[in-house]
Amino acid sequence: MADVQGTCDAKFEAVREAFQANFDKGLDLGASVAVAVDGQLVVDLWGGLADEAGRPWEKDTITNVWSTTKTMAVLSVLLLVDRGDVDLEAPVARYWPEFAAAGKDGVLVRHILSHTSGLAGWDEPLQPADLGDFERLSSLLAAQAPWWTPGDGSGYHGYSHGFLIGELVRRVTGQTLAEFFRRELAEPLGADFQIVASETDYDRISPVTPPPPPTEAHAGFEDPNSVAVRALTNPPMGGDAANTEWWRCAEIGAAGGHGNARSVAMVQRLLSAGGEVDGRRFLSRKTCEAVFPLQADNVDRVIGVHTKWGIGFALRSPGLPLPVNDSTYYWGGWGGSFVTNDLGSGMTVAYVMNRMQNAIVGDERGVPLFEAAERSLAGTA
Repeated sequence: MADVQGTCDAKFEAVREAFQANFDKGLDLGASVAVAVDGQLVVDLWGGLADEAGRPWEKDTITNVWSTTKTMAVLSVLLLVDRGDVDLEAPVARYWPEFAAAGKDGVLVRHILSHTSGLAGWDEPLQPADLGDFERLSSLLAAQAPWWTPGDGSGYHGYSHGFLIGELVRRVTGQTLAEFFRRELAEPLGADFQIVASETDYDRISPVTPPPPPTEAHAGFEDPNSVAVRALTNPPMGGDAANTEWWRCAEIGAAGGHGNARSVAMVQRLLSAGGEVDGRRFLSRKTCEAVFPLQADNVDRVIGVHTKWGIGFALRSPGLPLPVNDSTYYWGGWGGSFVTNDLGSGMTVAYVMNRMQNAIVGDERGVPLFEAAERSLAGTA
């Protein structure tokens, strides 16, 4: 039985019980869960093993969270929006002139945030390590024509999302996305989350355990020229890529972030708390609510499920297990990590683990944690 450690407000004991149950069922190897309410941590738990050799998952253990990284990239842009440096309705080419090539002069900032730009991947064949060449891959996207009419529904920008946002941030601030995020969000919020992992922290990184092969074919894979195939197989990526040094060094703003549930919640609580944490205002509440306008409502061309996209986060959707109400937005990472932000209740819930399952949008381990947190907050647990 895994030794669950950390702190948990008595009101949220149901979260501890659900977290422990994941280990008891053999679902988790090592994991962490955190809950913040009105900007304050009320749950901060971790347990299990950091690797198959038996190293324990410690308080400061971090791991690759895959696409939960996207929530950090989107928040970075929202910070610039709040400051008046970026306009969600402006053409991307206003900030990145080369991006206007191939008919993309009408692609708006909100399109690249919300997976509706038509740039779900690259035309040029890539190998995994090519993701380490930020300059080349962002330039390829700038030159490329969209795969569908921008704004006409979504197609999940699995890896391209980070290059699009990263170059936007660089053009506006002169800093890389990783630098801007660290200076403006992670450090001021006391969050141990890194978009590019520091070499000095490699010894506390828990390697991910890749998921088993999927038992069912992904919808859309029947056509080798489909958006889904082009987006998900170029480059051909396995879960163990996250355990390589080149991955840790690369600025992969859509999938390369390293942290734990505490660090994810410490950053994202900024949104559920309405933009102010510990007496410091980072965002207006209006900007926190700017995520909600519907950007797409369709069976996503890449992930193959009916998804409603707001600005950079998923809204309550027919095809997703989370979120469960209309005041919450969320996203997660390949394998099972996730974060939800409920502006109605002021609650953020985050889950990070090292054993991956074949899940893009939440799985049997994370959803019960969120549900336990919701019941606890409502006093019905």
